[in-house]
Amino acid sequence: MRKGELESAGNSKMSSEICLKSLESCLEKYIPGNELKEVKRILYGRSDDNAIEVPEETMAIAAKHGFEVRAFSIPAQKEQLRTPRIVRVAAIQNSICLETTARLEAQRQAIYDKITNIIKAAAAAKANIVCMQEAWTMPFAFCTREKFPWCEFAEDAKHGPTTKLIQTLAAQYNMVIISPILERDSEHSDIIWNTAVVISNRGNYLGKHRKNHIPRVGDFNESTYYYEGNTGHPIFETEFGKIAINICYGRHHPQNWMMFGLNGAEIVFNPSATVGALSEPLWGVEARNAAIANSYFTVAINRVGTESFPNEFTSGDGKKAHQDFGPFYGSSYIAAPNGVRTPGLSRDQDGLLIAEIDLNLCRQVKDFWGFPMTQRLPLYAESFAKVCDLNFKPQIIREGDNN
Repeated sequence: MRKGELESAGNSKMSSEICLKSLESCLEKYIPGNELKEVKRILYGRSDDNAIEVPEETMAIAAKHGFEVRAFSIPAQKEQLRTPRIVRVAAIQNSICLETTARLEAQRQAIYDKITNIIKAAAAAKANIVCMQEAWTMPFAFCTREKFPWCEFAEDAKHGPTTKLIQTLAAQYNMVIISPILERDSEHSDIIWNTAVVISNRGNYLGKHRKNHIPRVGDFNESTYYYEGNTGHPIFETEFGKIAINICYGRHHPQNWMMFGLNGAEIVFNPSATVGALSEPLWGVEARNAAIANSYFTVAINRVGTESFPNEFTSGDGKKAHQDFGPFYGSSYIAAPNGVRTPGLSRDQDGLLIAEIDLNLCRQVKDFWGFPMTQRLPLYAESFAKVCDLNFKPQIIREGDNN
């Protein structure tokens, strides 16, 4: 047993572009101990990481299969009338396993095998809820704008092979699992969606949520494949708390985060696939800010590695045609409603991040800061209604208007 992290070298060549392994490793290398505590207090909300022991079984699985493990705790104040609501949440970030030219069945099976081992490690660490990254069963091929063969990865949310696998693992390990996939809606003309499927700890299909906001920026040509989701902002009431999923690009939209909070979420997962050149300066801010603004926990998850495709593609940005998408920078982390966040996973390795959290913190922060009480929803509802009117005029006051 030991505290902290395990780092292994078993990841693929696709990670070679990353030079800075993690922000935390850089801080720890160059900032003296006493100053580092103050830096962490400012950056992460507390001077101590609160690392917790990782079971030997988890460490052994990680060492064998080449992924890192980090585990931390985010406690709440002890209350007199409520018992602690301790939950262990886990995030999985990973690279793909085979070249994108390999047969699709082989690509998917290799990822299945990798993730099954990481879920086993999470179970050994007593994780209650686990979430994978966006479209975890496949390369993030939407940059190519090619329909074939990538659309073949789409599958039924309730009865597809991925859900069947996850149902088995969830029941086996008494674990709620969030499985973001490319969905094929066979009941509505075989339309494709970007979807997260939620499986209960008894292996039952709880439901799904479709991505609310679709990017049209850089290499993210996702609207070629699917449109904005139509499932609203559902909350899934599980044995381990009320959870929601804000898929990838939805993290850029504060109203999206807000609606999950208004519907009662206690933990919101943000499975993503995003690259450093585009979004990395925003990454550490958005999910953490959402946790603060909405008084819930957030779990930000990003894949790792660079994914190369057979044919060159462009994105209308003046840059030369290219064949690769990435590098994805990982850095998955978990944030709390009081502004505390864990250190992140590395920028280039497969990894498992675990946080032991107390859900009582959600209400404690609401009481302390009073954000729900002071947010004035009727004011903004009226303002939004005005903005949506075709005759809307911005409320701008200019010099001379009152003369």
